[in-house]
Amino acid sequence: MITPIFAAFAACFLVYLSYRVIKIRKAHSVSVGTAGDPALERAVRNHGNFIEYAPLTLLMLAMVEYVGLAAWAVWVLGIMFVASRLIHFAGFRSKEAPGIFRVVGMALTFTTLISLAVISVSQFLVS
Repeated sequence: MITPIFAAFAACFLVYLSYRVIKIRKAHSVSVGTAGDPALERAVRNHGNFIEYAPLTLLMLAMVEYVGLAAWAVWVLGIMFVASRLIHFAGFRSKEAPGIFRVVGMALTFTTLISLAVISVSQFLVS
Protein backbone atom coordinates (compact mmCIF):
# COMPACT_ATOMS: atom_id res chain seq x y z
CA MET A 1 0.00 0.00 0.00
CA ILE A 2 1.21 3.47 -0.95
CA THR A 3 -1.44 5.65 0.70
CA PRO A 4 0.02 5.24 4.23
CA ILE A 5 3.07 7.20 3.08
CA PHE A 6 0.84 10.16 2.25
CA ALA A 7 -1.17 9.67 5.44
CA ALA A 8 2.08 9.85 7.40
CA PHE A 9 2.90 13.14 5.67
CA ALA A 10 -0.58 14.40 6.55
CA ALA A 11 -0.18 13.40 10.19
CA CYS A 12 3.16 15.18 10.53
CA PHE A 13 1.92 18.25 8.68
CA LEU A 14 -1.20 18.40 10.86
CA VAL A 15 0.94 18.31 13.99
CA TYR A 16 3.06 21.12 12.55
CA LEU A 17 0.00 23.24 11.70
CA SER A 18 -1.41 22.59 15.18
CA TYR A 19 1.90 23.58 16.76
CA ARG A 20 1.85 26.87 14.83
CA VAL A 21 -1.63 27.68 16.15
CA ILE A 22 -0.63 26.80 19.72
CA LYS A 23 2.56 28.87 19.48
CA ILE A 24 0.70 31.97 18.27
CA ARG A 25 -2.10 31.49 20.84
CA LYS A 26 0.49 31.29 23.62
CA ALA A 27 2.39 34.35 22.35
CA HIS A 28 -0.82 36.43 22.31
CA SER A 29 -2.48 34.83 25.36
CA VAL A 30 -5.51 33.74 23.33
CA SER A 31 -7.21 30.60 24.59
CA VAL A 32 -10.26 30.48 22.33
CA GLY A 33 -10.89 32.12 18.97
CA THR A 34 -8.43 34.49 17.35
CA ALA A 35 -9.00 37.75 19.25
CA GLY A 36 -8.85 39.47 15.87
CA ASP A 37 -5.16 38.74 15.47
CA PRO A 38 -4.44 38.41 11.72
CA ALA A 39 -1.53 35.95 12.14
CA LEU A 40 -3.60 33.73 14.41
CA GLU A 41 -6.58 33.90 12.04
CA ARG A 42 -4.39 32.77 9.14
CA ALA A 43 -2.87 29.96 11.20
CA VAL A 44 -6.28 28.76 12.41
CA ARG A 45 -7.74 28.82 8.90
CA ASN A 46 -4.70 27.11 7.42
CA HIS A 47 -5.08 24.36 10.02
CA GLY A 48 -8.83 24.19 9.44
CA ASN A 49 -8.47 24.10 5.68
CA PHE A 50 -6.09 21.16 5.94
CA ILE A 51 -8.55 19.33 8.20
CA GLU A 52 -11.33 20.02 5.70
CA TYR A 53 -9.56 18.51 2.69
CA ALA A 54 -6.97 15.97 3.86
CA PRO A 55 -9.26 13.27 5.31
CA LEU A 56 -11.48 12.93 2.24
CA THR A 57 -8.51 13.06 -0.12
CA LEU A 58 -6.68 10.33 1.80
CA LEU A 59 -9.81 8.19 2.09
CA MET A 60 -10.46 8.41 -1.64
CA LEU A 61 -6.79 7.73 -2.42
CA ALA A 62 -6.87 4.62 -0.24
CA MET A 63 -10.09 3.42 -1.87
CA VAL A 64 -8.85 3.75 -5.45
CA GLU A 65 -5.60 2.08 -4.46
CA TYR A 66 -7.47 -0.75 -2.74
CA VAL A 67 -9.58 -1.50 -5.80
CA GLY A 68 -6.53 -1.69 -8.03
CA LEU A 69 -5.48 1.69 -9.40
CA ALA A 70 -1.99 1.42 -10.88
CA ALA A 71 0.78 2.23 -8.42
CA TRP A 72 2.15 5.04 -10.61
CA ALA A 73 -1.27 6.73 -10.59
CA VAL A 74 -1.54 6.45 -6.80
CA TRP A 75 1.91 8.05 -6.54
CA VAL A 76 0.94 10.87 -8.91
CA LEU A 77 -2.29 11.60 -7.04
CA GLY A 78 -0.54 11.40 -3.66
CA ILE A 79 2.19 13.76 -4.81
CA MET A 80 -0.47 16.12 -6.17
CA PHE A 81 -2.12 16.07 -2.73
CA VAL A 82 1.14 16.83 -0.91
CA ALA A 83 2.10 19.55 -3.39
CA SER A 84 -1.35 21.14 -3.21
CA ARG A 85 -1.23 21.35 0.57
CA LEU A 86 2.32 22.71 0.69
CA ILE A 87 1.60 25.31 -2.00
CA HIS A 88 -1.61 26.31 -0.22
CA PHE A 89 0.28 26.57 3.07
CA ALA A 90 2.85 28.87 1.46
CA GLY A 91 0.06 31.04 0.10
CA PHE A 92 -1.80 31.19 3.39
CA ARG A 93 1.28 32.41 5.20
CA SER A 94 1.35 35.45 2.94
CA LYS A 95 -0.47 38.58 4.05
CA GLU A 96 -1.78 38.98 0.52
CA ALA A 97 -5.28 37.64 0.11
CA PRO A 98 -5.81 35.32 -1.57
CA GLY A 99 -2.33 35.26 -3.11
CA ILE A 100 -1.24 33.24 -6.12
CA PHE A 101 0.12 30.29 -4.11
CA ARG A 102 -3.12 29.96 -2.21
CA VAL A 103 -5.12 29.97 -5.44
CA VAL A 104 -2.77 27.46 -7.10
CA GLY A 105 -2.83 25.26 -3.99
CA MET A 106 -6.62 25.15 -3.95
CA ALA A 107 -6.80 24.57 -7.70
CA LEU A 108 -4.45 21.61 -7.34
CA THR A 109 -6.45 20.34 -4.34
CA PHE A 110 -9.66 20.50 -6.38
CA THR A 111 -7.94 18.83 -9.35
CA THR A 112 -6.78 16.01 -7.10
CA LEU A 113 -10.23 15.51 -5.56
CA ILE A 114 -12.04 15.67 -8.90
CA SER A 115 -9.54 13.22 -10.39
CA LEU A 116 -10.14 10.84 -7.50
CA ALA A 117 -13.91 11.21 -7.90
CA VAL A 118 -13.76 10.49 -11.64
CA ILE A 119 -11.47 7.49 -11.07
CA SER A 120 -13.77 6.18 -8.31
CA VAL A 121 -16.86 6.38 -10.49
CA SER A 122 -15.10 4.91 -13.51
CA GLN A 123 -13.74 2.01 -11.42
CA PHE A 124 -17.30 1.35 -10.23
CA LEU A 125 -18.73 1.44 -13.74
CA VAL A 126 -16.03 -0.83 -15.17
CA SER A 127 -16.32 -3.47 -12.46
